[in-house]
Amino acid sequence: MGLLRYGSPPLEIALDDRVLAHLQFVMTAKLRRQESFVFSWKDDPAVGEGRSSVWIEPSIALHFKYSEPEPQPLNRAWIDLLMRSAYSASGLHVVEEPREE
Repeated sequence: MGLLRYGSPPLEIALDDRVLAHLQFVMTAKLRRQESFVFSWKDDPAVGEGRSSVWIEPSIALHFKYSEPEPQPLNRAWIDLLMRSAYSASGLHVVEEPREE
């Protein structure tokens, strides 16, 4: 289980390494273009059964911490779905990974 750390002091969001790798690709692509966006996720049951959202912008520190030493292979179809969600009115949120074609 990896961690997405955002802000200072950092908000820590626990995510599966595979999910985190795909989010990193999408988030860095958006931030490289100086595009801000909302990121939403389902909270870990340990902190409640709700959901949370944050406003992601280029000027705020973002850190991706992986539990596994090897990088995850990326699924292009999943990246496309995540990127479409990032450009939607509701913002970036984790969607189920599709099978690769």
